[in-house]
Amino acid sequence: MSLQITEELKAKAELYYGDQVCRERFSLLLAEIGLPDGLLTIQNIEECGYVKETGFVWLKLQKKREDRLDNILVCYDTQVTAFVEPNKIKNLTGVKAKEFLIWVTLSEIHVKGPPEGSVITFKSLVGLSLSLPLAWFQGGKEAQQGKEEKWWRTIKFCT
Repeated sequence: MSLQITEELKAKAELYYGDQVCRERFSLLLAEIGLPDGLLTIQNIEECGYVKETGFVWLKLQKKREDRLDNILVCYDTQVTAFVEPNKIKNLTGVKAKEFLIWVTLSEIHVKGPPEGSVITFKSLVGLSLSLPLAWFQGGKEAQQGKEEKWWRTIKFCT
């Protein structure tokens, strides 16, 4: 369940409107907190907001959107919310992923490891996680298209 975006919250936020501006600003925010810009694969963003004091961020989309990363299907709701901090997105709402015919709601994304050989881990509310090489998400989606190399994936139950 996402946090309600109120006028009071908007008054505290940096607000941006329009797809191009929102994607640019969100990509800058990802870089600022140490996450790759390739995490943002969605388009048609109407509004982006960021409350720096709390780390709360939201994206409002024109409509639900699905995107495919290799054999993983990612579904974005019309509103995506989260709290950001260095190397981590937590309390994520509005994003689901499907692999092996199972839909899971993502709740956290974080990066671990030295700059080379780092992994990015996606966690769900039900205790599943998926770790992928960080390099897969660097340089945006366009940089990844056409690559034939397949990455090893680890899906595990969180403890």
